[in-house]
Amino acid sequence: MALSPLDGRYGESVKELAALAGEDRLILMRIKAECLYLLALAERGVIKMSAADKKKILSLSEAPNSAVATVKLIETKGFKGIKATRHDVKAVEYYLRLAFEEKGLGRYSQWLHFALTSEDINSLCYAVMTRDALQEVLIPALENILSAFGKLAKSYADDVLLARTHGQPAVPTTFGKEFKVFEYRLSRQLKQLKKQQISCKFGGAVGCYNAHAAAFDNIDWTKFSKDFIESFNKGRKSKIFLWEVSTQIDPHDSYAELFDNLRRANMILLDFSQDIWRYISDGLIKQKSVEGEVGSSTMPQKVNPIDFEQAEGNIGLANALFGFFSGKLTVSRLQRDLSDSTVLRNIVCAFGYCVTAYKSLLKGLSKIKPDTEYALQEVRAHPETLSEALQTLLRTYGRPDAYEKLKALTRGKKVSAKDIELFVENLDLTPPQRKKMLSLRAEKYIGLSAKMARKVYL
Repeated sequence: MALSPLDGRYGESVKELAALAGEDRLILMRIKAECLYLLALAERGVIKMSAADKKKILSLSEAPNSAVATVKLIETKGFKGIKATRHDVKAVEYYLRLAFEEKGLGRYSQWLHFALTSEDINSLCYAVMTRDALQEVLIPALENILSAFGKLAKSYADDVLLARTHGQPAVPTTFGKEFKVFEYRLSRQLKQLKKQQISCKFGGAVGCYNAHAAAFDNIDWTKFSKDFIESFNKGRKSKIFLWEVSTQIDPHDSYAELFDNLRRANMILLDFSQDIWRYISDGLIKQKSVEGEVGSSTMPQKVNPIDFEQAEGNIGLANALFGFFSGKLTVSRLQRDLSDSTVLRNIVCAFGYCVTAYKSLLKGLSKIKPDTEYALQEVRAHPETLSEALQTLLRTYGRPDAYEKLKALTRGKKVSAKDIELFVENLDLTPPQRKKMLSLRAEKYIGLSAKMARKVYL
């Protein structure tokens, strides 16, 4: 009965993400934020509170999962004399009022949600959940892919592969160097991703601390808010921070930076998936056949590159959402409109498509193996790829017409190794020059590919 494949077909793949950034976590985070804010007010001296009461409120901040259902009842149907709020954050406040009464803390209920707007709580909660999803799920998944790229680059550093530009035979490279290309690209985006910080606002109705200052004009509320937000960073590598000048909502510029960073990383993985798909199609990379798996309902022989195809499709979905988020969330009418609310709830969906793609890609990487012998035969079948080397050597020997001569010999023609040999034999060269040119072999013409594949750039 799942409406989305993220909750159905891919549910097992994203369950860790759901626990960190799903609807349940959002509600529990709101409860926690309201309680910790109350304790912060007490620490600042706004509220007089005993150590025992502080301990009780702290325990309430870690609400049980059963609290989620109660909050949803208060919001949608009403509960214990409270009429349906039709407001998710107010429902949390009323839930806590009930919990405070049960714990003998009713005298503090007036301070719940003090001087705040719902966006203060939501902004903080979304920032925490986004940060946690990034640090605990997305970054580790990308690190696993990066590691797999590195291992493949090292393992196949010397194994020759015919490179193609414009889809046509160009010059030889190695499998390892081509894997290294993607490792190098992804490493840059991952470094930037690890530095990304997520903003939130905490300044009241329109970000001016109006109510705060009216009640207690002797408190530096900006510093209070910065310190409070910073308290959520303890033990975390990825950070959240206070956006100090805002309207009612966080402008989400930091979110756009994160989404654009993830889009770039995803495009690298999409590019890789399409390349591997082509290598598999051309027979240059083989896939392990897994017992019990079916490639086609009618063609028994098929071993399809489904892991890379699924990665490509899910990356496309994630990036479509990320592009929309970056354009949508950074724009709001005047001091606030509500059109961002439903959009924010879908951030985790984009993350879910990312995680599904990353796991598919990693699974695919574990099942591939370059067919090095077949690739070697293909390189040897295209001796014309040595024309670059031949014309370059001739230039060093003082022949300005070198390019034109090789063009006349090779362009648009099927050339054999014997044709190359005869061409060189008929050139006016010194014996050492002729020997060097005749010694060239396509399978050895790999430049620095092997060294590049083995080099540690990270």
